Amino acid sequence: MDFASLLGLITGTLFIVMAIVTGSDAEIFLNLPGILLVFGGTFASTLVKFRISSFFLGLKEGFAAAFGERTDDPREIIIQANKLARTARRNGLLGLEDEPIDNPFFAKGIQLCVDGSAPEFIQEVLTKEMIQSIERKQIGEKVFRALGSSAPAFGMIGTLVGLVQMLNNLDDPSKLGPGMAVALLTTFYGSLLAQLVFLPLADKLAMKTDELENNMTLIIDSVMGIYNGMNPQVMDELLETYLPEYQRSGMSMKEEI
Repeated sequence: MDFASLLGLITGTLFIVMAIVTGSDAEIFLNLPGILLVFGGTFASTLVKFRISSFFLGLKEGFAAAFGERTDDPREIIIQANKLARTARRNGLLGLEDEPIDNPFFAKGIQLCVDGSAPEFIQEVLTKEMIQSIERKQIGEKVFRALGSSAPAFGMIGTLVGLVQMLNNLDDPSKLGPGMAVALLTTFYGSLLAQLVFLPLADKLAMKTDELENNMTLIIDSVMGIYNGMNPQVMDELLETYLPEYQRSGMSMKEEI
């Protein structure tokens, strides 16, 4: 689980609630018409922008990536690639059949090698799967970014609705308060949803998509290096280019044969 996303949402919500309850009665910030307008309008607008399947796929991928999925450490991938390369040079590609590999994408690439597939076929299959995986993650980012852009807009629409209600009842002072509440609270709801939930999650998904692409490209190069019988030390030099500079000097991947 990605505790950073969960911690950020909980901490942000907690501080906002504390600011509200310490300054006034929390009930005045609850307005059902405003909530219905912002939530309903935001999700309806986003549904217009996407197909039904894409919308729900985006929500699923988005929440899974933001809260549930763990991004593999590229250093661990390089260490495992080094180990597999040494095994392949010592026992051949068939010697990799029983090697434990946690990453499903890496395991698929090694299995294609073990099955004797042509290198062009292996690279094509892995590249297509990488592209499709990235596209699925990008749908999640687009859905949450669309939600983030629509929420403040419907907050402003709610403000206009509240002002119309207020101005239409100037002769009845008892109705001015509810109209002003809708006018102000909808802007609050829309801005809060966009800035605390939707846009941060969209940015998190964009970051995880970049990490996924980096790791999958790293794995493809690892699989092809293993298939071609590349020297493990030479392959280390190639794969270390996927790491930031400050991590390369700390890599210790040489193992005793």
